[in-house]
Amino acid sequence: MRNSAPLDAALAEHDADGYLIDADATEADQYYLAGFGAPDPFLTCYTPDGVHLLVSELEYGRAKSESSADTVARNADYDHREHVAEHGALEGRNRTIAAFVADHGVEHVLVPDRFPTATADGLRAQGIEVTADLEETVATIRARKTDEEVGHLKAAQRANEAAMDRAAELIGGAEIVTGADAADDQDATLHHGGDPLTSEFVKTEIEIALLREGCALDETIVAGGADGADPHNRGSGPLPAHEPIVVDIFPRDKETKYHADMTRTFVRGQPSEEVVRRHEVTIAAQEAAFDAIEPGATGEAVHDAVCDLYEAEGYETLRSDDTTETGFIHGTGHGLGLEVHELPRLAPDGKELEPGHVVTVEPGLYDPAVGGMRIEDVVVVTEDGFENYVDYPKDLVLE
Repeated sequence: MRNSAPLDAALAEHDADGYLIDADATEADQYYLAGFGAPDPFLTCYTPDGVHLLVSELEYGRAKSESSADTVARNADYDHREHVAEHGALEGRNRTIAAFVADHGVEHVLVPDRFPTATADGLRAQGIEVTADLEETVATIRARKTDEEVGHLKAAQRANEAAMDRAAELIGGAEIVTGADAADDQDATLHHGGDPLTSEFVKTEIEIALLREGCALDETIVAGGADGADPHNRGSGPLPAHEPIVVDIFPRDKETKYHADMTRTFVRGQPSEEVVRRHEVTIAAQEAAFDAIEPGATGEAVHDAVCDLYEAEGYETLRSDDTTETGFIHGTGHGLGLEVHELPRLAPDGKELEPGHVVTVEPGLYDPAVGGMRIEDVVVVTEDGFENYVDYPKDLVLE
């Protein structure tokens, strides 16, 4: 582990001997502690003496060669087959895990708050005390990135910018086609290659661009018009002309497992005066957030700076009206790393920022009658301020 002191302190506070994770590699804390990923659940036990893995026979060789653990054991080392034969699959597995942790001198484990209930109950039945870690200890450690991790995040961001280029190319190069009811030009849509340019097509092209850069993602956001007024609406169907199109791309580097995250809002055609104003105000809101980011500032203070700006410009926020469905209706940002959403938070509950924290800064305004407007960069908090490592234009109109 890069910084074991907070985890050692958590163990001491709870009078525990070890920290146990039972999960597959999609659990970021698991991957972080083990330095290893597998598609099936495996065990990582941290003690002040080292990190210890218990894996299946299938993953044993790879875990020994790839993981950063101090020791790697396989189920057979703890008579797993005999346990299962005598007690069944579930209890047999729990007996194997109990033998594994006891072998490392552990009688009391601290576990993540989402630790499997069946494993916890099974360990207790075997005389192992289990306590839930409610302080997100490993996630808090992960939040403060090393220089190497920041390098991984920056590399993923360069790939993300290539994907955003492809989206901008398609939207900016699209033909504006007006439908039969052209009285107000409100039914105009974008076309590419003679066919409607759809959200689905742009998302596919984004994914292809990311694969070429060594990144991948399960889904992304290309949401035009009213779709963009729902912050997490992925978007669907033909994309509109003259209206804002929110493009939010958040891929994961396939090798390092670290994420990028960036949002831009584009218009192909002539935006309304209100859309232009919302774009300008959102850029100002992002600048207000930047002005507030420094070591020692809280995520809450950064979020308040954005709310102050929006409210002064006449827009609702959840701070001014916690029931509003339009205006600024989410937090200002979130941590970024092995997860696309992790600590710290730029939000009403945001804690103190520290050097090494990497956070998105993504103010936005939403109204189905106008569309969505969001601009997102990523910054790393430094000893004397922050570095915005996103290098991408914020132009609204694409031509």
